[in-house]
Amino acid sequence: MIIKTVATNRKAHHDYQITEIFEAGIALFGSEIKSVRDGKVSLSEAYVKADHEELLLVGAHIARYEAASYMGHEPTRPRKLLLHRKEIQFLLGQLAEKGLTVVPLRMYIKERRAKLEIGLARGKKLYDKRDTIMRREQEREIERTLKRH
Repeated sequence: MIIKTVATNRKAHHDYQITEIFEAGIALFGSEIKSVRDGKVSLSEAYVKADHEELLLVGAHIARYEAASYMGHEPTRPRKLLLHRKEIQFLLGQLAEKGLTVVPLRMYIKERRAKLEIGLARGKKLYDKRDTIMRREQEREIERTLKRH
């Protein structure tokens, strides 16, 4: 099985503490899937919103496909996420809890279909971010000293 990562949300792991990860399909138009396969996707401003028993990907930018007709897609339109009903009910229940949100982590092509990896997350405080950065720098320093010897 070949998985081609198209876009990642690099700020998500910095700004949020990811507790659970889910794989969701995305309802796309024909011109959108062609742009996704070309890698013309940005998840930096994207978030997941609950709306009437379904989840929507809002703010993701999928560039217009040049070879499409003049009736191409809107680049930042909301897109429906396709999950099992039990997963949707679980996520909606968790979203009702204070402090939890769903963030898109990465978009990829799996078996010719576009998939979105979403994470149930809790926002990090500023001191948590500093702690993560400090721990990463310490690990790098340890690696450097081990390579020297």
